[in-house]
Amino acid sequence: MSDTNANLLNGRRFIMVSSTASEVNAEAPTRFTYEEADGLIWGSYDGDTVIQGRFVGTRDDDRVELSYVHALKAGGRAGGRSSSRIETLPDGRLRLVEEFVFDGDDTPQVSVCEEV
Repeated sequence: MSDTNANLLNGRRFIMVSSTASEVNAEAPTRFTYEEADGLIWGSYDGDTVIQGRFVGTRDDDRVELSYVHALKAGGRAGGRSSSRIETLPDGRLRLVEEFVFDGDDTPQVSVCEEV
């Protein structure tokens, strides 16, 4: 993947397929919508344990760095930061392999999201 892929993530949608932080609800997984312009990334997400979430960050080649915050269905909110690697699946869809930590908890977590 090269930087010639300007706005690579713009308008793409992903669903979470696995996470070390919690069990993923296969019937109603967390859904993500990405926007990108000139290496700036932003978007929203909801589903599974999340009522509503927002993220913002940057992309440099196949790496995405984000900060995020979301409201939890169980009450309260969570936020943190993540670093994702963009991979291309054999069928051409994208996969995001994300390493993240929640604010106030330095336990590293990993999630995988695939383009729908």
